[in-house]
This record gives sequence, structure tokens and C-alpha cells, in this order.
Amino acid sequence: MRLTRVFAAFFLTFLFCGALAQGAQLSGKVTNKTTGKPAGGDAVVLDEPMTGMTEDARATEDASGHYTINRPSNAPSLVKVIHQGAEYFADAPQSGTIPEISVYDVAAKVDGVFIEADVMELETANGQLHVLERYFVHNTSNPPRTQWSAKSFEVVLPEEAVIELAQGQRPKAGALPTTLKLQPDGAKGHYSFNFPIQPDEGEKDTQFNISYTLPYSGSYTFHPQESLSAQNVGVLLPKSMTFAAGAGSPFAAINQDPNIQTYVARNAQPGKALEFTVSGSGSMPREEQGAGGQAGTQPGGQPGGGIGEPINTPDPLSKYKWWILGGLALVFVAAAAFLLRKPAGAAAVPVAGAPSGGTTPSASAYSASSHHASPAGKNGSLLAALKEELFSLESDKLTGAVTAEEYAETKAALEVVLRRALKKS
Repeated sequence: MRLTRVFAAFFLTFLFCGALAQGAQLSGKVTNKTTGKPAGGDAVVLDEPMTGMTEDARATEDASGHYTINRPSNAPSLVKVIHQGAEYFADAPQSGTIPEISVYDVAAKVDGVFIEADVMELETANGQLHVLERYFVHNTSNPPRTQWSAKSFEVVLPEEAVIELAQGQRPKAGALPTTLKLQPDGAKGHYSFNFPIQPDEGEKDTQFNISYTLPYSGSYTFHPQESLSAQNVGVLLPKSMTFAAGAGSPFAAINQDPNIQTYVARNAQPGKALEFTVSGSGSMPREEQGAGGQAGTQPGGQPGGGIGEPINTPDPLSKYKWWILGGLALVFVAAAAFLLRKPAGAAAVPVAGAPSGGTTPSASAYSASSHHASPAGKNGSLLAALKEELFSLESDKLTGAVTAEEYAETKAALEVVLRRALKKS
């Protein structure tokens, strides 16, 4: 039963937290995928994420791209390669050979970078409009290059937006969101991410997430603007709210989960603002999602009310729905991980080699801690297990793999443990 699995995971996590082990020598190779040749001369750093990305060891690649690095302990660690200022990560094994790490040459602007979807989930609470906005960004450059600078990705938010959390996620299997700081960029509401947009890996793209609130008196008009060509701009909102597209904005209702409304504008161009107004109040009905299949593709799903005729083609947002509908819970866990990853009152340790505004991977990404881990690190280990179970639970809910009773029981147990971890912090 899933609940048994949850607590078994917690038990195993904390069993390993007390394990005492010696370090070992690691070796690996770095390949420059832009040139197709071994990288050479790049810095290789062993970082300990549970203590704020403390640098444990450092080495330099030889001309053939090979390196060896001494691991001082068995604390959860990352191997970081710094190539032309951009950072590339791999999990560090306990000993032996590290899987080959790929790096790419860097440019401030790269051809082949575009937005597949900019998706906004809206709901109201406590007199505010809450927005979770997710950008799914592709890099199909050829030869492959990383787009990276202090302004790797630019966004335009409403001027009144109060940002709660910003994240970036690399296009790597198993990669988790990295907590970032949005940098103001010119006019009010304009911001930049200092985060590399790496070439796609298979179907994996780079993702940017922003959670923010807006003052709300019953209605609000958005004027979204894209910094890159965007294939889809999507809006999700509760059935109890009303959506109205502005003049000339090509939003249309699409086939969707019958419990929410979904509108999409296609082929948005940089600098050309769209417009839509939402009114009323309501919350996204997450507890009701998934009984009949993945959101956005349920049989018999009815289009939302509002404007125009529904688009009689597959939902262009369907592959993102389980990310979006479970998003607020996951953002909450990521925020908790950010708070717990360092001792109270301590400043975050910047990533070595990163420019101002550099990034630090979320502590929730790592599921074990060494015998000398701090209380914050142990809480991060718990949050790692929580993260894995929340991802799995939300996915199972949306695909109908768990019953409503199993979902409620498991989620309640996870929330209890999360509250205890936060209280102890």
C-alpha cells in the first residue's frame, strides 16, 4: 500500500542518515557536445548541497577531458563542471567512475531557443489573485550551445506582482527545480533569470516557474508579453471564475478536464502583448482531478464556458497538466526545502564560479545525509522523500492509479510529516 511505502521510505532515509563511511577517489570524463571533442581545462568541483553547496574538493580536467577528485566523505554530493562560466551537474557516486558529463559552449543568444508553452494557473484566496506561471523553453540549437548570461531568460510580469518563489530546472532526467532570485530588468515588471538554457536532452526542456500574487478586487486584466516566440500561451482557472479575451487576442477554449477552464492563444510573438480579463473567485479543484485519466484528455471532457468555439484538436497543454495542477503543492515543498537547507539566520552560500545572482540546487534533491549533517540537512533528507512521494502521488492521481480514498490518506500523512519538519526548523 502506498502509505506503507511512504513511511518505509522515511525509515530508510533516516537509517542512512546515521551511516559512517570513509570517502573515496572518483574519476570521470567531460565531453564538449558543441565540438564533439573532450573538454579540457575546465574546473571540476565536488559540492555538498545539504550544507549550502559547500565546496569539498576541486580538480581540473586534463587535455583528454579526464579528471580525478577526492571525495572526503559519503555525504550527498554533486560533481559540478564549470565550462565558460556555465555550470553542469551530475550526482556523485559513493566511489568509482562518474557517468560522463556533457558540457556545451556558451553564447548570450542562441538560435533555436523558443517557448513551447507559457502556462498560467489562476485562483483566488484571502483577497488576492494567486498565479503559478510556468515556461517550457526549448533549445534546439545546431551545433548545440547553451544560452547563458545575466539575462538568459527575460519575463514580463504584471507591475503589481509580488513574487513568492522563482525556480529554474535543467533539461536532464531526474533534474529538480533550483531556487532562483529574479533580477529586475529595466521597466517595472520586467525581470531576468540568470540561469543557463541548455540544449534539450531527448524530450526534456528547460523550465522556469514563478509563483506570485496580485491585489484583487473581483477582476483583473492581464497583458502577457513573451520575450521569445511562444507556440502556446495557456490560462487555467476554476469553473467558478469568468474569462474574457481582449480585443484581438486569439484565446480559445479547448477540450479539457470538466472541473477547470483552459484557454490557449497560439503563436504569440515577442513584444506583442495579449490581453485577457478574469473575474469572480474560486480555487483549482485539485482533489477532484484524475478520476478519469490525465487532465486535459479525459473522455467526455467538456470545454469551458467563455469565448468562441473549442479547438477540436488535441490539447496542446495536456503533457504539462500533471505538472501544473500539482504545482502549488510542489512549490510549497520547494520553498520549505529552501528554508530548511541552511541553519536559521545563515546567509545562503553562493555557488562557486557563478556570477552575481548564481544558483543553488534545492536541498530537496538529495535523499541521504552523512553522520555529520546538520539538522537542516536531515530535514532536507526528509523533504527529498516527501518530494518523491508528492510527485508520484500527484501523477498517480491524475492517471487514476490511486483511488480518492488512497490519495486523501497518503496526502494527509505527507502533510503531517511536512508540518513537523517545518516546525522543527
